[in-house]
Amino acid sequence: LGFGLCVIGSAMYLGKRSDAWEAIAVGGAEVGAVFCLIVLVTGPLWGRKAWGTYWTWDPRLTTTLLIGMIYVAYLLLRNLGATGEAERRFAAGLGILGGALMPIIHYSVQLCRGQHPTVITKKGGGLHPDMLIALLIGCAAMTALSILLIWARARIEQGRQRVLSLELDAAEQGLL
Repeated sequence: LGFGLCVIGSAMYLGKRSDAWEAIAVGGAEVGAVFCLIVLVTGPLWGRKAWGTYWTWDPRLTTTLLIGMIYVAYLLLRNLGATGEAERRFAAGLGILGGALMPIIHYSVQLCRGQHPTVITKKGGGLHPDMLIALLIGCAAMTALSILLIWARARIEQGRQRVLSLELDAAEQGLL
């Protein structure tokens, strides 16, 4: 959800040059990167117990690491680079590139058999009926948490952009 909103926000920013869309993109990238980091830290802990090793170069693990690194690069460019228009457009392009790689994670599981279990479908593994309610509640809770965090981060980013704009205006008028 976070990375998807980063893609949408980045594309809309490139089309409209709207600070609001850029704020959504930044919020989505930050929340997505945090959740990706959580997956990349807790997954190997589980993997150690399940497979006897923390990391295998499984297609799902490798592509998840790759997309996480792309969005960390996006955030570094947005936060450590200059705040000029060229940097903002380049970061938006990087956000869109990361989104183009998201289907690769999904299809890497189907095309390249790794150690991960099969995807939960009727023909591949299935889900015990008693677990369906827990799965749906967990998905709904994590989706709601993601939306709340992205919304809060986008609001903070919009405020930061307004403060920066006011500082630039004050500097131009010789008040700073």
